[in-house]
Amino acid sequence: MNKVVLFGVTQFSSLAWYALKHDSPYDVVGFTVDRSYYHEEFHEDLPVAPFEDIQDVYAPDSVSMLLPLGFHSINGLRRKRYEQALAQGYLMTNYVSSRAITWPSLNVQKNCLIYEGAVVQPFSRVGQNVIIRSNAHISHHCEIGDHVFIAAGVTLGGNVVIGEQSFVGLGAVVRDGVTIAERCFIGAGAVVITDTEADGVYVGNPARKIKRTSLEVTTGLLRGSDEQSGHKFHTHRYVTHKGNDTTCPFGSK
Repeated sequence: MNKVVLFGVTQFSSLAWYALKHDSPYDVVGFTVDRSYYHEEFHEDLPVAPFEDIQDVYAPDSVSMLLPLGFHSINGLRRKRYEQALAQGYLMTNYVSSRAITWPSLNVQKNCLIYEGAVVQPFSRVGQNVIIRSNAHISHHCEIGDHVFIAAGVTLGGNVVIGEQSFVGLGAVVRDGVTIAERCFIGAGAVVITDTEADGVYVGNPARKIKRTSLEVTTGLLRGSDEQSGHKFHTHRYVTHKGNDTTCPFGSK
């Protein structure tokens, strides 16, 4: 099934549209977005349909879907829309750039996007609904859980485990053998040398845990709008004010 509908009307969805247009066999026929964020009839000169009406506009047996969404709610919103689309009967496609470096043993799961310059070495596994951005390096025997977002320039050593729904920010480094627990937020440029705790936020070199949870720093405490549902998700810095100031540099490019 070559016809694809993309979720979102943001820069993330435009990037995916451009990649599929120039580097895939797929034909993007339109976009969909939550009704509350449906403000324009066209995006990239293609029609936009409210997600609540999507089955009436594009029957599940006529198109597949791809959700190139961000990390709002520690990837929870992307997970929710992904599960809703599956429940409605849509096939989920994936995109692996021809400029990425992968190996025949890699089994690309549903709704995965692996962008140009990314490296996924042999014996690594990538779960469902995962985004791996440009020039990320996934070393051998890594396990990337479902619903994960790995930003550009991330480096994972061998045998790293990234837990379900975690986010790893721009240029972060995770030492070989480290396990990132579920729903963790690893700030841009962080160097993680020990295992983490679920729902934690880790920043700095070496990475240290701050008091806020990953859900807090990816929803209401970040005064941005929603990348997934049609608003832009601004990656502002979050600064604690108790003791020494700790700046968490977010990053998702």
